Amino acid sequence: MRKVFFAVLVFSLIAAPFALKPYGIYLLSLWVVMTIAAIGLNLTLGYAGQISLAQGSFVGIGAYAAALLTTAGWPLWSAFLLAIALSLAIGWVLGYPALRVQHHYLAFVTLAFATLVFLVLRNEEWLTKGVYGISGIPRPTLFGWSAKSPVGFYFFCLGILALVSAATWWLVRSPWGRAFTALRENPIRADSLGVDTRRYTLMAFAIGSALGGIAGVLYAPLLQFIEPNAFNLNLSLNLLLMVMVGGSGYFLGPFLGAAVSVLLPEWMRFGSEGLYLIFYAIAVMALMAFCPSGLLGLAERARRKLG
Repeated sequence: MRKVFFAVLVFSLIAAPFALKPYGIYLLSLWVVMTIAAIGLNLTLGYAGQISLAQGSFVGIGAYAAALLTTAGWPLWSAFLLAIALSLAIGWVLGYPALRVQHHYLAFVTLAFATLVFLVLRNEEWLTKGVYGISGIPRPTLFGWSAKSPVGFYFFCLGILALVSAATWWLVRSPWGRAFTALRENPIRADSLGVDTRRYTLMAFAIGSALGGIAGVLYAPLLQFIEPNAFNLNLSLNLLLMVMVGGSGYFLGPFLGAAVSVLLPEWMRFGSEGLYLIFYAIAVMALMAFCPSGLLGLAERARRKLG
């Protein structure tokens, strides 16, 4: 059944853009980009148990790296390299406070970093053009194949998501992934068993941040215009919501959570006469109140009861 479900999902993702209008294709592409960013946060929060409110900032770092390089004539792959390098380095440094503080104290540290990044993006006009933003961001051409059309760029993003998903699947089942889980469940016991908790904490922040940077590199050419307000605290909170609603610590959690956050409000908007945000907020609050483990956690509880 899992193989059948996976095959149906892949077929639906490939066939969907041919039945949608440009706005629908844009929403699917946005879902792909947000899923990549949420996968990174799920590694940091769901698997390693480290709270971060700065994932949106790394999306912004990747987006500005792509915008600045591609508008200057550089290829998009150079933006991927720069965004990954910057996000890895900054994420590694940001992980050091996690060695000393935990829980809401760590959340305040990452919140301060998110505020710092937003202020830099808004005020350093010599680099980021400030509130005026950067426009005319080109879409890539890969081996002679152009991704300038909405469908072409959607498949380009979908290919990146497939690579990220495969790498994440391998990671969470490797000794690194088991060390992340041990770090989340009981860091003292993990340390007593020989797990280098210091190194794995830094790795969790660095790898999760790098995935946020990759999402940002795709976000910039998707919209073809970026400005600082797109990467304020709201984006980080929205990514956190995706991970929590889908199921923190579940591999498919970011996929489902991003669909709920990106696609569901748009679907509800057409039949709720302007009240869709109220219904959406009530549904999310009810889910978090009665099932903090998210939709996949709710499905697992139902399966156990039925079993």
